[in-house]
Amino acid sequence: MENLNIKSWAEDDRPREKLVKNGAENLSDSELLAILIRTGTKEYSAVDVCKQLMHSCGNDFNKLAKMSVNEISKTKGVGKVKAITIMAALELGRRRKVNGVTKMEKITGSSNVFDLLQPSLVDEDQEHFWVIYLNQSNKIISTEHLSKGGVAGTVVDSRLIFKKALEQTAVSIILCHNHPSGNTQPSEADIRLTKKIKEAGNLLDIKVLDHIIIAGDSYYSFADEGKM
Repeated sequence: MENLNIKSWAEDDRPREKLVKNGAENLSDSELLAILIRTGTKEYSAVDVCKQLMHSCGNDFNKLAKMSVNEISKTKGVGKVKAITIMAALELGRRRKVNGVTKMEKITGSSNVFDLLQPSLVDEDQEHFWVIYLNQSNKIISTEHLSKGGVAGTVVDSRLIFKKALEQTAVSIILCHNHPSGNTQPSEADIRLTKKIKEAGNLLDIKVLDHIIIAGDSYYSFADEGKM
């Protein structure tokens, strides 16, 4: 088989040179990953190795970010050190996205909640439950990670939700959790939980404005669907 060493390519085709000349945004996913792993195998260039890696996760960075070091290393040409490098780069990207929305001060709609919490939930393989506490102007007082559970669900203590609300003098709250399955539709348990927490909030004069379910790059809003 022909040796596909990147050094033998035309300079304009080499990922590093292309990045310097044209900008990172003009490189493919595989080319960007190839810069991280640096070398391929005797049979395949670093770019081709990364094409195989991306194929293994359905060309989905969200799925790649959920893979373990051992799972990433199953691709021929990607050893443990390269897998760790890839995982570190993906985590830096996630943190950059998180930092980009931490300055959000006011919630005006469901999309704000998605933008705020999706970076923290997109790579999780267990359900996590969050609560956003708001003042009278819908400005964020705090964002609290309440609990996490298995793949199918998480235990939520409504008493803890409202204890924190009272401590912070919150006027309203927004509930949010993720579905690792990728299905945005609420389960019967989600519907019952939302109703239970909303009724408890009514007794304390604390409004439950919405319940957002995040699944990958999509979400479901109880409020948007007229379920609140």
